[in-house]
Amino acid sequence: MDIEEKKNNAEENAIDETLDKKQEESSILNSVKTEDKEEDRVEDKVESKENVQEDIEENKCQIVKGKRKQVKMAVAVISITILIFAIMFISTIFALVNLGNDKIIDGIRIKNISLVGLSKEDAKLEIEEAIQNELSKNVLLRYENYETSISPEQIEASYDIDKAIEEAYGSGRNGNIVKNNYDILFAMLFGKEISLEFTYNDEILTDMIIDISKKIPGSMKDNSYYIEGEKLVITKGKSGLTIKIEEMKKEILEQVKNPIKNFLNIPVENCTPGAIEIDTIYQEVQKEPKDAYYTENPFTIYPAEDGIDFAITLDEARQIVSEDKEEYEIPLKITPPAIPTNKIGTEAFPNLISQFSTRYDASLRNRSTNLKLASDKINGTILLPGEEFSYNKIVGERTIAAGYKEAAIYSGGQVVDGLGGGICQISSTLYNVVVQANLEILERSNHQFKTSYVDAGKDATVVYGVIDFRFKNTRNYPIKIVSTVSGGIAEMKIYGVKEEVEYDVKIETEILSTIPFGVKYIEDNSLPAGTEKVKQYGSSGCKSVAYKVCRLNGEVVSKTVLSKDTYSAMTKIIRRGTKGAQTVKSTSPEQTQAEINNKVTSNNVNTTVNMVD
Repeated sequence: MDIEEKKNNAEENAIDETLDKKQEESSILNSVKTEDKEEDRVEDKVESKENVQEDIEENKCQIVKGKRKQVKMAVAVISITILIFAIMFISTIFALVNLGNDKIIDGIRIKNISLVGLSKEDAKLEIEEAIQNELSKNVLLRYENYETSISPEQIEASYDIDKAIEEAYGSGRNGNIVKNNYDILFAMLFGKEISLEFTYNDEILTDMIIDISKKIPGSMKDNSYYIEGEKLVITKGKSGLTIKIEEMKKEILEQVKNPIKNFLNIPVENCTPGAIEIDTIYQEVQKEPKDAYYTENPFTIYPAEDGIDFAITLDEARQIVSEDKEEYEIPLKITPPAIPTNKIGTEAFPNLISQFSTRYDASLRNRSTNLKLASDKINGTILLPGEEFSYNKIVGERTIAAGYKEAAIYSGGQVVDGLGGGICQISSTLYNVVVQANLEILERSNHQFKTSYVDAGKDATVVYGVIDFRFKNTRNYPIKIVSTVSGGIAEMKIYGVKEEVEYDVKIETEILSTIPFGVKYIEDNSLPAGTEKVKQYGSSGCKSVAYKVCRLNGEVVSKTVLSKDTYSAMTKIIRRGTKGAQTVKSTSPEQTQAEINNKVTSNNVNTTVNMVD
């Protein structure tokens, strides 16, 4: 038992030792775990400290960065403030410098012309001179051998100089102080070109191009018509060239604004006229007669109009123009108005504007007849404002059928009889009364020789179809011409409405030089030898200048040249008898006035013609 007990005890002891060892190991393990935990806690503390340190460092960085940002912001604010004060300072200086400156600032240009240092007035003169030079250059147009020109003045081309000068002067003045100084600096550094506003009359330019288009070689001929007496004459058009209007217009305007080319080639294209539209023509010419009348407030005259209608039916007219012909005639029915324009009452023309008269020899019957015929044609003529008067158109052709007679006229350097002689006295009388009414003279020519009825420079000759006398009513109201020929006096009067300012207008002439006349002898076998007769008296010629002098309240306000005229000397022609002479003397060369006076007596002088055309 003892052995078993010992054995058991030994086993128990072994178990106890084992348990003790396990407890010891557990204790050691726990101790180790505890140490590990301590280490972990230490490590956690260390890590925590490190984190805190990092946080501190990061906070320090953030603080530094914040301070730097604040410094930068402060610097920026200070810089901006300094810049603002600098700008304000500079602006103030500029403002003070330019405060009393009345000149255009540096760098401003118009038409590439520098205006620096110029006043508005001087700048305007500078630009006006440049523009005047530019607009004085005609635009030359050319197509093959055809040439013509258009002037800027004709198309009313102009620039708005005042507006450009105001803009130039306003640069650096029209804004706030900052903007003004910016404008000043910008102009100084980079310059500033002020544009000029260009204007022209498009309607006039278009009409001029259309007119030129009709004159170029090979131009297209449009269908056309006109009224002649009691018939409508229609002319068929022909294919040909026409100007490209818009293209031509563009080139002309560019040349006017920048005249660098010697000439412009006229752009053309082929065109064909349309068919004759007889219905359209009828609508254009057909009208009812209208009586003349006037209104007082405002004062306006409405001229009479003849009634016009086809004397045939439209179907008949269509049949006529359907034929292949170059020209067609449509008979017309003309209905005169009950009250023609020249029959409007004198109350419509209350004021005598001007009058002028000349004398004639009433014993010269043929000449007197011619004067009266021409005068009657003119009498009662009314011209509206802007309307033109043509002597040849109003008086008409001087023919036997019209009643004109043979009377003395100038022809080939001599006084001879001619149909309608004397009517130039009427045109000359009219010329003077027209000038005195202060109307615009459009066409006037002087005679070859001086006349007896008006002084040199005061005459106006006419030849039907060749030389005309024309003028325009440039007054604000209509005028009426009253013409009379009676008792040796041809008189013209112009009636109308007086304007606010009426000038006393006269023609004043000055003889610049005298041209002496010569003498021509003609041998005449019908006169006894040794006798002489004057066939034509001689008269000196001259060079003269005529002035239009306008006075107001007796004071001369203007004196302009109307005309500069040259009148030839009229050769004195003497018939020298050769009948019964044994030797024939040769025709003598021209002799002096003194020699003629010594050789010619009153007994062998025939009657001279006192008045000629």
